[in-house]
Amino acid sequence: MNRGLTTGLFARMVREEYRLHAELFGGRFAVFPVVVAALSTAGVWLLGLTGTPPETVAAGLHGLVFFFGLQVGTIGLIGRDALRDVLGDVTLLVFSARTLPVTWRRLLATFLLKDLLYYSVLFVGPVAVGYAVAALAEGAAPAGVALLWVTASATFELGVGTSLVLAGLGTRNRPLVLVVALGIAAVVVSGRVDALAFTPLAFYTSPSVSTALSGFGPVVVLAVLGPALFERPEGGPARTAADRYSRLRGRLGDGVATRSVLEVAGSSGSVWKVLFSMGVLFVVTALLVVEVSRATTLDPSLGIAVGTLLGLGAFTTYSWVTQYDDAVEYRRYPVSMRAVFAGKRRAYLVLSVPAGLVYLLGSAVRVPLAEVAVGAVVFPLVAVYVFGVTAYVAGLSPNELLFDTPRFVAFGVALAVVAVPLVVAALAYTESPVVANAVALGVAALSAAVGLAVGRRAGPRWEDRTRAQSALDRERGSDRDVDTLAAEDIDE
Repeated sequence: MNRGLTTGLFARMVREEYRLHAELFGGRFAVFPVVVAALSTAGVWLLGLTGTPPETVAAGLHGLVFFFGLQVGTIGLIGRDALRDVLGDVTLLVFSARTLPVTWRRLLATFLLKDLLYYSVLFVGPVAVGYAVAALAEGAAPAGVALLWVTASATFELGVGTSLVLAGLGTRNRPLVLVVALGIAAVVVSGRVDALAFTPLAFYTSPSVSTALSGFGPVVVLAVLGPALFERPEGGPARTAADRYSRLRGRLGDGVATRSVLEVAGSSGSVWKVLFSMGVLFVVTALLVVEVSRATTLDPSLGIAVGTLLGLGAFTTYSWVTQYDDAVEYRRYPVSMRAVFAGKRRAYLVLSVPAGLVYLLGSAVRVPLAEVAVGAVVFPLVAVYVFGVTAYVAGLSPNELLFDTPRFVAFGVALAVVAVPLVVAALAYTESPVVANAVALGVAALSAAVGLAVGRRAGPRWEDRTRAQSALDRERGSDRDVDTLAAEDIDE
């Protein structure tokens, strides 16, 4: 393929991404970078008031964009089938290898480059701007602030590449993904290898030729390996699951929950993607805890930290159990929206909790059993809270949260209310383990109670909204019919 076609394809992918977001979120989408910059500025300023060193804040921002990159990289796990059901009759350019004179791997590589530049401007850029506003006011060097945008963008690509490489391994040998994830987790938890030395953060903290090679080298390697390993998703024959449905329905006792679990199992990545996403969260959290212990005098509780992050990260599982849903569809069946959300909650917990507990219980090899036990309690309680908040705020369309600014802010504040005290408890574990555990368990239990209450309100809330939208659509349809008849009269 010639260079001109590659350049044209890249430009069209950028326009496709923007038009897709603009179509989904309208004018609210344009406000998203402003909100991200404002939140970043406020966060950096508040951390400065607590005496947090600027280098620690910068490291945290790198961790944030790495996690975001991991989530964006799960395009490899979502696959074409989910995109078709979520977006309707839409074929993205990344899935056009059969109709364009382009190889699948070249398309995927161009798609990754588009994601790097697009999100570096849309998300990483505002984060860096927010950091700059606060950091420059404190006397930071402008060159250091500019460097943060470069290394943070590379860290985002590191997250995307890591996610896609593991997804690529999954398309070839699914059990191998679990082996690799557990191996990485074991290395990180052991503390024998400085994992941050192989990230762009190493170059940010100490710019040199050696840190450039060690920090940016893995980014390049993973960016090449991802498209090379990934097998193109094929439609394949339709799957039937009558027998599996009957058996699973008998175990779960709920039709909606059974349908949701089978939809996840039958989609690209199957239930392995839940285990994968939980493994990624575990590795990232373990890495952060190890680095905090190494760089400070603190000895955070791995159990509280992992339980909190796994619970918050269960949002990904929520998006998977609702990826094929439309609230209007359920109006055709004799089932209330309250029952629909109850079934979704059951499927969500059945899929996410066992997957997270696999890693938590596995960490007992090196982590005190008491810490693991606390994390094993905190994790499902926080997961229940996340379900309730997500169901109430986003309904059956959680993916719209990302760029729907009002929902994004409400959702972020709701998660921060629970996440902040739990993170503080994890850090305070060094000074008073008993008090830290008590606070963590209390906050988690209270959050679960709130999540259950809010989740029960989600059904009636979205049922009312669905009815109102249906009535509005009917009214608009009647108006169009009147206009059509009037036009026909004029023609006659």
